[in-house]
Amino acid sequence: MSKSGPIYQDRDATYTADTCAPLVRATEAGELHSEALVNGHYCGRKIPRGALTGIKTVGFWDAQHDQNWGLDWHRNEGIELTLLESGRVGFSVEGDDHQLRPGDLTVTRPWQSHRVGCPNVGAGRLHWLIIDVGVRQPHQAWRWPSWIVLAPSDRDELTDILRHNERPVWPSGEEILICFRKISAAVEADRDGSSTSRLTVLINELLLLTLEMLRRADVSLDRELSATRRSVELLLADLQDNPRQLAEDVSVRDLAQLCGLGVTQFNAHCKRLTNMTPNQYIKHLRLGAAAAMLLEQPTLSITDVAIRCGFSSSQYFATTFQNRFGCSPRVYRDSHRSK
Repeated sequence: MSKSGPIYQDRDATYTADTCAPLVRATEAGELHSEALVNGHYCGRKIPRGALTGIKTVGFWDAQHDQNWGLDWHRNEGIELTLLESGRVGFSVEGDDHQLRPGDLTVTRPWQSHRVGCPNVGAGRLHWLIIDVGVRQPHQAWRWPSWIVLAPSDRDELTDILRHNERPVWPSGEEILICFRKISAAVEADRDGSSTSRLTVLINELLLLTLEMLRRADVSLDRELSATRRSVELLLADLQDNPRQLAEDVSVRDLAQLCGLGVTQFNAHCKRLTNMTPNQYIKHLRLGAAAAMLLEQPTLSITDVAIRCGFSSSQYFATTFQNRFGCSPRVYRDSHRSK
């Protein structure tokens, strides 16, 4: 439930984990009750230095009535498990919408775009846990904190399933629900690390119970999720979903580095995924964003639209726009305005 761990470093705020500000504001306003223990930037009571390393945030919220906020699209720097104990809440992962019901467990990988509330959170009690496993791109190896003491074979199996399975919502069962309740009780009772030992045991138990649930489900795995192509696919999708990034000076070399690839390999993946070179695809997205901006912001000058969409000059913008849409930006705006 953060706003994106830096899967693509040095990009815009989409990739900087936030502090779940809507939840914080609602808690401070007395709209709901929430408790959290945290490491790093998240809001909550700080975990003592050196304890429960890798836990970004663990806690729960309890909303007695429908809320006027939601956690909009974001990505986590860690693997996130959430469990809805009661109520209903909308949940979306990479464009697929789900209506969570009591007992549903959600699993999101570090790089998966998701939101909670569609758009707002309903009445209910929701538990969460985010563990940083040290990855910023899908093809990198996961590194669990040293206090996760599952047998190496169990840990590796759990990692394999979580990395390669695309299903984000699971019916949890009574054991996982009880374990989450105990974790939340320990979080609420903690004072200056007094629940550290109990949380260490319970979080290990939760991971083992999750593994056993996934074994029973006989999940199908998609090995391609951890391939380098997946990194490129996610980056291109994010550029498409966040047009404001297109105003930046984007080089193919920079994009390749964000995916951990060389330029040649990145070019090949981009061509396979879009049937365009990276530069062609960026121009394609910029022109699409410009066409939308011309209509949605009619007071902006053509030059301002060009600059905001990443074109170096209004003349170049006009030429490429003419080639794409068969008319100048001004004619395009005027013709749609008259309809």
